[in-house]
Amino acid sequence: MKRIALLLPLLVLLGCEVAVDQDADVEYLLMPGMEDLDLPFSSAVRVDNTLYLSGNLGNLPGTVDLAEGGIEGETRQTMENIKRVLEQFGSSMDEVVKCTVFLADMAEWGAMNGVYKSYFENPPARSALGASGLALDARVEIECIAVLRSPDATQ
Repeated sequence: MKRIALLLPLLVLLGCEVAVDQDADVEYLLMPGMEDLDLPFSSAVRVDNTLYLSGNLGNLPGTVDLAEGGIEGETRQTMENIKRVLEQFGSSMDEVVKCTVFLADMAEWGAMNGVYKSYFENPPARSALGASGLALDARVEIECIAVLRSPDATQ
């Protein structure tokens, strides 16, 4: 009986077909001024009317310098950076549906939350987890998924 219970999920997966939309419209997007930085990621990727943002840190725009003010200052700058990316590519904070928050120290979760929640009237779905090291030695990194006002809003 245990063998059948263990094999059942595998049999179900083998019998299922995964539908892949071959006609999906995909666009890899860079914030203005990032073209010459040779970074191994896009600022965002648009798939039809969904915008997937790369993780954002609390760095001052155009620099690798983190905002001052500890976790609150970095979170505020991170959220402003996210807001800029969303607006650049046709979305807004009101259209964010999911965020993932990475914290260098989970003890700072409450302080980060105080700033984070001030950016949303209707809070999106969210996950938060501790990380053992973030780029630039940041305290926080946040990635988001948002919808677009129209599928061609980035053009």
